[in-house]
Amino acid sequence: MSRKNIETRNRILESTWRLLEADPGNKVRMSDIAKEAGISRQAVYLHFPKRADLLVATTRYLDEVSDIDARLAASRAAKTGLERLDAFIEAWGNYIPEIYGVAKALLAMQDQDEAAYNAWQGRMQAVREGCEAAVNALDRDGRLTADLSKKEAIDLLWTMLSVRNWEQMRGECGWTQARYIEVTKAFARRALVVDEA
Repeated sequence: MSRKNIETRNRILESTWRLLEADPGNKVRMSDIAKEAGISRQAVYLHFPKRADLLVATTRYLDEVSDIDARLAASRAAKTGLERLDAFIEAWGNYIPEIYGVAKALLAMQDQDEAAYNAWQGRMQAVREGCEAAVNALDRDGRLTADLSKKEAIDLLWTMLSVRNWEQMRGECGWTQARYIEVTKAFARRALVVDEA
């Protein structure tokens, strides 16, 4: 892809990001994105033939711009399951505020918009995989509670780390970000981890 094409693609993704954050819940049309990016609608379709492709690419672009791999490095390099659990909660929990505008838009649109639904589900599947890696590490270390199956432990951690729960704690309850991370880590430990024998 030429430099000009990359610049145009990035402009489209930036415009999509801005529009999703500016008006969560409204279906962002390709024509809106073209106008925001200052290009023709046909140019948008040349880069993203389907709206679904564009929304998925926007979530991946957020990860790229925010360097999600660097954020997850501590979790992936953790020596113990407990370290992996804590590091993953910190990485994802502190990433939510940065993607919240796009997340809120996709969540609001997903019931009536299959493209938004697919984009959001793809993002949430990646979070679930991180939860699974943490639970598997706890299990490997013999530290996973016997009160839950591995699937139930993954389900519980994934639910605890949902954007909606973060939104409730930060917005409705007025918790600070630091308190949200601290309590989520402590609660996850109590729910999922057994003491070493």
